[in-house]
Amino acid sequence: MSGTPSAGHRAAVSRRALLGLPLLALAGCAVAKDPASSRWHQGELAVGTGNPTGVFYEVGAAYAAVINRHLSGYDAVAAPTNGSVDNLKRLGTGNVDIGLVFADNAADALHGTGPFAGQAQQLRALARIYNNYAHVIVRTDRDIASVADMRGKRISTSTHNSGTEVMANRMLSAVGLNPDRDVVKLPMSLGQTTDALAAGTIDGMFWSGGLPTPGVGDLFREASGHVQFLPVDGLIPALTKLYGAGIYTGAVLPKATYGLTADVRTVAEPNMMVVDQTMPEGLAYQLTGLLFQYQSELAKVHPVANDIKRDTAPETDPVPLHPGAARFYQRG
Repeated sequence: MSGTPSAGHRAAVSRRALLGLPLLALAGCAVAKDPASSRWHQGELAVGTGNPTGVFYEVGAAYAAVINRHLSGYDAVAAPTNGSVDNLKRLGTGNVDIGLVFADNAADALHGTGPFAGQAQQLRALARIYNNYAHVIVRTDRDIASVADMRGKRISTSTHNSGTEVMANRMLSAVGLNPDRDVVKLPMSLGQTTDALAAGTIDGMFWSGGLPTPGVGDLFREASGHVQFLPVDGLIPALTKLYGAGIYTGAVLPKATYGLTADVRTVAEPNMMVVDQTMPEGLAYQLTGLLFQYQSELAKVHPVANDIKRDTAPETDPVPLHPGAARFYQRG
């Protein structure tokens, strides 16, 4: 076989590299038939997660472990990624099969807007899972009392192609700041961000994640008294006007979550677990069922898994449910 590799061949190579699997079988045409070839993607599933000290990574790793223990014929791996937008882009190229994503990013991908301008994706949802909470944190010695006070400051907006980056840009825009001109925007992982904020080499950070986010807990233990949350629920009217209703809602970060002296008013949005529409219906049905049948195993890894509710899980608008997921919820 000669000539330029097909897009499908390239995607298969990328998937195997991501999963840490041998590439030799892809090198030529005359290979023995894989006994798993009748299974979708030869029984290999990659779960797109996020930063290693974030909740997406912990939940995604727990879900991959559940697949490995309880879904016969399939092997799964949790792929560390830059987060929600990266997961959606990897899903579009076939490098991951299941993605944990923010609702606003999923809507952009479905409609071909925002980071996906002109590149609409045929997403389908397995479930609405738990809510993300905006964590806007600043040094106490930098005179920052609001997002508007971030003008000219060194601010981590998380890794490029993350859902947090989108949320940070939207919050900055909501207060009239140009994210690319009015702040020193630093694309940093969560671990890099919390280390830098504790050391005082940056002034503030954005993070959107479940409760508790391990890296944020570490920050408040290490830098107690030197960092503080900003209340940002006042941005909801502007966010709604700019980006539409039904995505961003008011929420509370309970003081006990990070050992604070008071609750913090913030912004929340739902997360989803999404797949490509080409996933077989039977597989999507089984993957959806695992979320509920083995929820206790997920919750042992991170308690946020307890927030996945059967009655709200099908509420994935504007992303349609995968037919396999819809059949699971319809069975009663």
